[in-house]
Amino acid sequence: MASIAPPRIGLIGDGGISRAVRKALGGAAPIVGILARCPREGLDEALRVETVADLLARAPDVIVECAGHEAVRAYGADVLRAGLSLMIVSTGALADPALAETLSAAAEEGGVQLVLASGAMAGIEGLSAARLGGLERVRYTGRKPALAWRGTPAEDLLDLAALIEPAVFFRGDAREAALTYPKNSNVAATVALAGIGFDRTEVELVADPTIATNVHELSFEGADGSFEVRIAGAPSAANPKTSALTAHSIVRLLHGMAAPIVI
Repeated sequence: MASIAPPRIGLIGDGGISRAVRKALGGAAPIVGILARCPREGLDEALRVETVADLLARAPDVIVECAGHEAVRAYGADVLRAGLSLMIVSTGALADPALAETLSAAAEEGGVQLVLASGAMAGIEGLSAARLGGLERVRYTGRKPALAWRGTPAEDLLDLAALIEPAVFFRGDAREAALTYPKNSNVAATVALAGIGFDRTEVELVADPTIATNVHELSFEGADGSFEVRIAGAPSAANPKTSALTAHSIVRLLHGMAAPIVI
């Protein structure tokens, strides 16, 4: 059997996740372009492009979004219509029904797929499988160190620096969580997309000064049984709002594109 060539990768964004992806790849697959409007120390200027058209011109096999909800909104449909699969980590962008519909139509038009990385959450495959049997309830709780919620609406609800015990500042559905906390609730969105949808998925967000890791708790029940998953993921060194596992979930998918055995 002929070997499978590693995919030529285009990246949207040069933030913490993008840099972690490149580090984890370790040269195992070629990076042909990085969409980054502003130069950044350590970024090879030969790779940097300033428009999505320039990125497409580099002829990647897949484009990976590492830049947030606005990047999905700004570039997603163009990439898909051009006939390139798009892998995203900012799944919370799909909480906007109009955007989700636009991207779905663009993927169909381009004959490609919008691929959702599992990100910081374990158990997504099991949740998605249980959906086929029939799910009755899905609950997700996100706990992060108190100061990881700086720069979000949680600051208007809590004195984050003064907390001495865990404080719940959000209870609602996954759609509201993803739209209100776009940089912190992509996991809630991924859970919703794998399970029973944004409006039926229950979400609780907690600022917890007693922990140093990002804790994600998922429980679901239905015809296949009752399940509970709890992980304590180390925060990304580049961005404490993001778990280190996020970048590795992307690299796992990229490795799978060139692997003779995939799991």
